[in-house]
Amino acid sequence: MPRLDHTDCIDACNACAVACNHCAASCLREPDPGAMAGCIRLDMDCAAVCQLAAAAMARGSEHAAAICTLCARICEACAAECAQHDMDHCQACAQACRDCAQACRAMAGG
Repeated sequence: MPRLDHTDCIDACNACAVACNHCAASCLREPDPGAMAGCIRLDMDCAAVCQLAAAAMARGSEHAAAICTLCARICEACAAECAQHDMDHCQACAQACRDCAQACRAMAGG
């Protein structure tokens, strides 16, 4: 298999997507999932854009940097939301989002 460029960023995006999907599913199991609606929505958006960014980088898309810039913004928003909640899954998601945002900004050159 040929070496992929941006492997660290791809790994961070994939890890973030997993954390966001886990967080969304866990939020749905909370006693009042309605109170977690904003978190769940951001988790879903973040997971989707992280998967898109990882795929774009893996195939060497000319749009990868632009997608990663968007991914970083959404990851930052998701991290801010998740950080407001005390649950372990939200805190873990917030950290994965911060890590991904940093990797995506570095990949995109900004």
